[in-house]
Amino acid sequence: MKTINSFKDIFDTCNWDETQQSILAKTETDVLRALESDKVSTEDFKALISPAAMPFLEPILQKSRAKTLKRFGNTIQLYTPLYLSNECTNVCTYCGFSFNNNIRRKILTPDEIIKEAKAIKSMGFDHVLLVSGEANGKVGVNYFLEAIRLISPFFSTISIEVQPLAEEGYQALYQSGVYSVLVYQETYRKDNYRNYHTKGKKSNFDYRLETPDRIGKAGIHKIGLGVLLGLEDWRTDSFFCALHLDYLSKKYWRTKYSVSFPRIRPAEGVSMNGAHIADRELVQLIAAYRIFNEDIELSISTRESEKFRDNIIRLGITTMSAGSKTNPGGYAVEPESLEQFEIDDARSPAEVAEMIKSKGYEPVWKDWERFSDRNKLSNPATIDA
Repeated sequence: MKTINSFKDIFDTCNWDETQQSILAKTETDVLRALESDKVSTEDFKALISPAAMPFLEPILQKSRAKTLKRFGNTIQLYTPLYLSNECTNVCTYCGFSFNNNIRRKILTPDEIIKEAKAIKSMGFDHVLLVSGEANGKVGVNYFLEAIRLISPFFSTISIEVQPLAEEGYQALYQSGVYSVLVYQETYRKDNYRNYHTKGKKSNFDYRLETPDRIGKAGIHKIGLGVLLGLEDWRTDSFFCALHLDYLSKKYWRTKYSVSFPRIRPAEGVSMNGAHIADRELVQLIAAYRIFNEDIELSISTRESEKFRDNIIRLGITTMSAGSKTNPGGYAVEPESLEQFEIDDARSPAEVAEMIKSKGYEPVWKDWERFSDRNKLSNPATIDA
């Protein structure tokens, strides 16, 4: 048997078009089998996201809700992003930070990082996500380590969503106390990947594809995955993301996982002409992930509307952003600087928390583990997939 060294070894055996046709060919019988299964396979996941599953959306949602309540109870975790920089060396067709956009660039100074952290803390958050454009020369590991050092007194848990790093970089983040690393493949359609990422290190599909393996080997406690919904066929992209999740959860079995569902939003220089996913289809996708893996955290951001976010709470989501600013300095330093994308749900964190309570759920402002306990955790063991 061939040794599996990374997800790339599995991915290289797959074909996009064949996978897409396999999803579209799923039948009512396949959907019912998936709903009745105690152990849902990747083939079952195909059925749950297929067009054939849409007439069964109500029982799919009921099963998703039951599994979510069983595993997470009536809780919704809240977080907000702290954008450190809009510097970026990549040219990406869907991002306001793209290198070819003529915008004023900004990197937060140490004093500005602290001001932003204090502003976020004053809103009630104890869990923050650090975000930056991908500019390793100006905003690299040393910058992130200093930012983490500066804000660690304010937050129990710190997550990070930045450019893909070498394993040594993730090890340094682990030692600094980083709890979670998010990295999105954007699309798993390799043939078209360069159409969206035309220049810069992000155009290297394989390096990005193997990033979660490097994160897992470094021992980071939680890995976040996702695709940018609106680039390619959402069903096929989501299947490959689920396949990636399945591989990682078996290889790095002590690691926790999350999946996010970002849809393309308007931004400077961004074309909105892509593959569409309707609200009902996004609900179907979220529920399919929950049935596929009841332990993963499922996150929805302020990209989505108030109405959609209000209604999705009971159907499988466990984590929500609130009060988000997608520009560096947006909370306290420079509110009018360029956003990475437009948010849709502009309610304050307090208003979102009240909405969550009105649905019979408890808003949770931090993750389960204290930041000060982070380095006491043992390095997650791995096994061969």
